[in-house]
Amino acid sequence: MNAHGSAEEKAVRDAAREAGAREAAAPHAAPPPHAVGVRQPLLDGLEKVSGRARFTADLPFAGALVGRIGRSPVAHGVIRRIDASAALALPGVRAVVTGEDFVAPYGVIPIAQNEWPLARGRVRYRGEPLFAVAADDEASAAAALAAVRVEIEPLPAVFDADAARAAGAVLLHDDKPGNLERSVEQDFGDVDAGLAAADLVLERRFDCAEVAHGQIELNATVAQWDPEPGRLTVHSVTQVPYYLHLTLARTLGLDSAAIRVVKPFVGGGFGHRVEPLNFEMVAAALARAAGGTVKLELTREEAFLTHRGRPATTIRLALGFKATGEITAVDAEVVQRGGAYAGYGLVTILYAGALLHALYRVGAVRYRGWRVYTNLPPCGAMRGHGAVNVRFAFESVLDEAAGRLGLDPFALRRANLIVPPARTLNDLQVNSYGLPQCLDAVERASGWQAWRQRRAVAAGRAEPAPDPAPDPARGRHHGRVRRGLGMACSHYVSGSAKPVHWSGEPHAVVNLKLDFDGSITVLTGAADIGQGSSTLLAQVVAEVLLLPLARLRVVAGDSALTPKDNGSYSSRVSFMVGNAALRAAEALKRLLVEAAARRLGCPPEAVEWLGERCVAADAGADAGPERGLDFVQVVQAALADAGTLTTKGTWSTPPETQGGRFRGAAVGSTAGFSYAAQVVEVEVDEHTGDVRVLHCWAAHDCGRAINPLAVEGQVQGAVWMGLGQALCEQTQYHEGLPLRANFLDYRMPTALDSPPIDVTLVESVDPLGPFGAKEASEGGLHSVPPAVAAAIHDAIGLRVAQLPITPERLLEALQQRRRELQRHAARPARAGTKEPT
Repeated sequence: MNAHGSAEEKAVRDAAREAGAREAAAPHAAPPPHAVGVRQPLLDGLEKVSGRARFTADLPFAGALVGRIGRSPVAHGVIRRIDASAALALPGVRAVVTGEDFVAPYGVIPIAQNEWPLARGRVRYRGEPLFAVAADDEASAAAALAAVRVEIEPLPAVFDADAARAAGAVLLHDDKPGNLERSVEQDFGDVDAGLAAADLVLERRFDCAEVAHGQIELNATVAQWDPEPGRLTVHSVTQVPYYLHLTLARTLGLDSAAIRVVKPFVGGGFGHRVEPLNFEMVAAALARAAGGTVKLELTREEAFLTHRGRPATTIRLALGFKATGEITAVDAEVVQRGGAYAGYGLVTILYAGALLHALYRVGAVRYRGWRVYTNLPPCGAMRGHGAVNVRFAFESVLDEAAGRLGLDPFALRRANLIVPPARTLNDLQVNSYGLPQCLDAVERASGWQAWRQRRAVAAGRAEPAPDPAPDPARGRHHGRVRRGLGMACSHYVSGSAKPVHWSGEPHAVVNLKLDFDGSITVLTGAADIGQGSSTLLAQVVAEVLLLPLARLRVVAGDSALTPKDNGSYSSRVSFMVGNAALRAAEALKRLLVEAAARRLGCPPEAVEWLGERCVAADAGADAGPERGLDFVQVVQAALADAGTLTTKGTWSTPPETQGGRFRGAAVGSTAGFSYAAQVVEVEVDEHTGDVRVLHCWAAHDCGRAINPLAVEGQVQGAVWMGLGQALCEQTQYHEGLPLRANFLDYRMPTALDSPPIDVTLVESVDPLGPFGAKEASEGGLHSVPPAVAAAIHDAIGLRVAQLPITPERLLEALQQRRRELQRHAARPARAGTKEPT
C-alpha cells in the first residue's frame, strides 16, 4: 500500500469530494424558504421609523400654491351670497372656488349622494366648507379667506336624534321626512314566542357617545392640473383611491381617463379616509381653477370637522334566555345620530342589525334601526363599522344574564356556540369558527377560574380551592381600590361580500411583473395604511413561488400603474386581495415551470419547483447542471420568446356567501368571519371613580396568521382603540361647535395608559381564505368595551350602560348607589318610630 491508500479508497475519497463540491455549489439543496406564518417585519417599517417615508404633506412639489378652506360659522342656514371679488383682487391670490364650481354632489354610496364638496344652497353643520382659495403663500391665502364676503340666513338647527325626529323639526334634506336617512325593519323567526318561552328576559337601554378616529397624520392633498391635455393628478391620504377616482370624475365633470390618483404613505386611517372627503375634491377644483399645483393641508380642528367618526348611538335591547343560557330571542332597536350628510350611514345602520347574527346561535331576531340626520359633522365607517356599540350592549346583557342565571359568563357563551359550516337566520354563511378556542385561550391565560373561585370563597359560596391562587395579590381590596375581571366576545367580516359600487368586475385584482433582472413586482391598488397589507401580499407571492422576499417589490396605490382595487375597508384586503395575489403567483409559477420543462426537455409535471432552483423530478434535488436550472436560468428561458412576463390574479366573493334576498341582505355578508374573546382586569377607585386597566388577554381567530407579527400588532391596536372608547373618548358639541377638536382636550389612551396586552392567535384555517387567512384588525375591538364594563361590575357591583365610562360618570353612579342604600337603611327606622301628633 502506498501513502495514499488503495485505489478503492482513493475512488471513495474522490466521490466524497465531488459530492461535497456539488452540495456547496447547490443552494437548492437547502429546503426552500417559507413566507407564510413567518414573523416578518413590515416591508416599509424601516422607512417609517427612520423618517425616510414621505407622506402627502411631505411631497416636494416646488411652486405649489397654498390651498385653504373657508367654513360656515353657523350650524344651519341658507347661503344668500358668497362674494370673492375682493379676495381675487389681492396680490398672490390665484383662485377662489365655491359650490358652483362642481357639477354634482357626492357620497360613497351611489344611492345616497347628497353632499357637495363646498356647500351649495344651504349649510348643514358648523364648519362645513363654503369656499376655498389658492394663493402663493400662507399669508396671501389667509388674507384671501378674510376678504371673501359671505351672507347666510340662519335656520333652526337640531343637534340630537330625538329632536331631529320630533314632529315639526326642521328638515335638513327636503326629501328625507323625519330627518331619517334610513330606517330598517328586519324580522327573522318568531321573537315574541321566543321571549315568551324564555326563563329570563332582560331589557336594557344603552347610550354610546360619538367618537373620532384620532389618526396621527393630518389630512392633506396635492392636486396637479395640466391644462394642455386637461389632466388631473391627485396625491392624497385616502384609504380608497378607486372611489376617490370615481368621485373626482363625478364632481368635477371629468372623464375618468383624465385622472390619476396616487396614494403615498398614510399615517393611519381607521375608517376616517374610507370614503372620498371634501378637501380632496376642493384641492382638485382649486388646481384646475389656478391652472397649476395646489397643496391643501388641514389643521387638527379641520380633521375633527371632516370627521366620519363612530355615531352617537342609543340601543334598546331585549334578550330572552333559557335557564341553561341559550338565547331564545333578540329584540333590538338602534338609533344612530349620523350628522348632516349620508356618507356610509345607510350601510352603518344595516351592519348594526346584520351582526347581531353569526357570533352566537340565536332563536329569533327582530331589528329596528334608524339613521338620523342632525346639524353636526357627518359620521362614517369607523373601525368595526356599525357593530361596536351594539356589541357593547349585547355582551353587557349576556354578562348580567349569566349572573342572574347563576352561570359562569364563559358557560353562557358556550351554550350558544355555532357549529360550522352553518347558515344564520339572516343568511350569513359561517365556514370557520374559532370562538371556542378563543374562549379556552383567554379563560386559561387570565386565570379566570381561579379568580372566580376566590370570589366565591370570599362571598362564602364555596370552599377554598386546594391549589394556591396564581396571583395572591389579585382580588384583594386595598381600602377604596377594588379589582375585577370581565370578559366578552366579538366577531367581524373579512370584507364585504359586495362592493359599494357594483360593476360586475372582480372584487380584487393583482398583477405580477417578471423581467430580465429576476425580480418580481407585485402591482396592487390595495391601500396599505399601516396595517401591513403590502407585506402580506409579498408573503403570499413568496410562499407560492418559494422565493425569498428579497426578490419581490410591491408597487401599490397608483391608478396609472396598478390594477383597480376597491380599497382598504371592512377588512377586505387580506382575504380578497390576498386571494388575488395567490392566484397571480400560481399563474406565474405555471409559466416558469413550463419554461423550465422546455429547457430541461421534460413535461411540466416532471419539474420539481424548489424556488431558487428547479430540477427534473427524476433527477433529485442534487441533480447536476444538465438536469437542473437556477431561478435566473428559468427566467431567461421564460422571457426568451415574449420578453417581460405579466400575470394576473382575480378574486370575487362566492355567490353562497353574498347573503339572502331580503332588503339590505348584502350588508353583513362576507366570505369569512373572524372571532375574538377578551378578558380584562381593572382596578377601580371607589372614591374618585377612576378606572385603570391592569391587563388584557385577547384571543383572535384570524384563520391563518400569514404574518403573526403584524396580526398581533393589529389585535393590540384594536384593544387599545376599544379601551379608548370604553373609558375616555367622546366628541361633544355646544350648539354644533366641537368642544375638544384637538389632541390636548380630546382624551385618548397613550402608551402610559396601555396595560399589558397578551395576544393568542387562533388559526381555524378558513376554507376560502388565502392559505386559510381571515380578518385580523377589527373584530377584536368590539369586545373590549363590554369586557371593561363587566370587569367594573365585578369590582364594585355597578353595571354601567353608557360609554365612555368616565370617572365623573362612574363616581356619580357610585354616589347614587350610596344615597339609595342610605335611604333603604333609613326606612325601617322611620317605620318603627311613632310620629309626633
